Amino acid sequence: MAKAASSRSTKSESGSKTGKSEPLIPNRERPDEPGRYKASKDELVQFYRQMLLIRRFEEKAGQLYGLGLIGGFCHLYIGQEAVAVGIQSGLDGDRDSVITGYRDHGHMLAYGLDPKVIMAELTGRDAGISKGKGGSMHMFSTEKKFYGGHGIVGAQVPLGTGLAFGHKYNEDGGVCVAYFGDGASNQGQVYEAFNMAELWKLPIIFVIENNQYAMGTSVNRSAAEDQLFRRGESFRIPGIQVDGMDVLAARGATETALEWVRSGKGPIILEMKTYRYRGHSMSDPAKYRSREEVQSVRDKSDPIEHVKRELADAGVAEDEMKAIEKEIRKIVNEAADYAETAPEPEPEELYTDVLVGKY
Repeated sequence: MAKAASSRSTKSESGSKTGKSEPLIPNRERPDEPGRYKASKDELVQFYRQMLLIRRFEEKAGQLYGLGLIGGFCHLYIGQEAVAVGIQSGLDGDRDSVITGYRDHGHMLAYGLDPKVIMAELTGRDAGISKGKGGSMHMFSTEKKFYGGHGIVGAQVPLGTGLAFGHKYNEDGGVCVAYFGDGASNQGQVYEAFNMAELWKLPIIFVIENNQYAMGTSVNRSAAEDQLFRRGESFRIPGIQVDGMDVLAARGATETALEWVRSGKGPIILEMKTYRYRGHSMSDPAKYRSREEVQSVRDKSDPIEHVKRELADAGVAEDEMKAIEKEIRKIVNEAADYAETAPEPEPEELYTDVLVGKY
């Protein structure tokens, strides 16, 4: 796993090792290399709480799926918590917008949405955030400027570009963050969006959550250029590769990206090198990788254990961390109980929120 954007080794056009991030096209303005965010003790505690909430929530969702209380597709965010928490913590909730794909529970929790309404959506209840009709992949909150949750691979990228156009058109100072994965980075619509975003200098951060496996295929086998932060070079969009297992590195890169975009310089790409511990979805046995590989990442790079070490260095006692763990488990168990007992939608709900066009 990459440890920081500044310490990775990439190849230059001549094929030599450089030891730092270099653009494919030299002499073009680029953002500064980001550093790790210098978090206060209170901020570290908050990062830990949010990441732990995502981890325990997703573990509980996996249990409910196994019991048959959650149906359809269900994509868990376990292992990738530092990305959503690091980025979301740097955004302005009053003006910035967010859009992502179908692995969306973690993003919603990081954005402060109620675990009860998210879990109720997973179980198809009327109290769910999409009234039980969206399920795992299609959650939405205009109040929080969270625009999904999209089941079609890569579809959120042009939609996010449209959100960015709205921010620029309305002159509201907002930035859109569009998350997508290493698999979606090979979609054609992504590059059409890159082109328009740079042409119009739209305020958008394209975040590639590179969890190493697009469904069941390693990024090294599916991408001719597997240094995904370079994918925008031909459109003059700069990119930064970041250790997505380190919440402070993610937050530091977010600060750099926001400074670039808010100054009117157009879009930027953040490639977050991360890792998912579970299969692509709950139906994926993940036989394309070994248990030893997954365990090695857990042992060496787990984002929550990383923050726990930072907390210990900041003087937070182990008893305090255990108390937070107990509190988070209580919140998640209450969300699960609520989702199991809340009423299902009335049959008439099938006919609401349906748009019909005339041709």
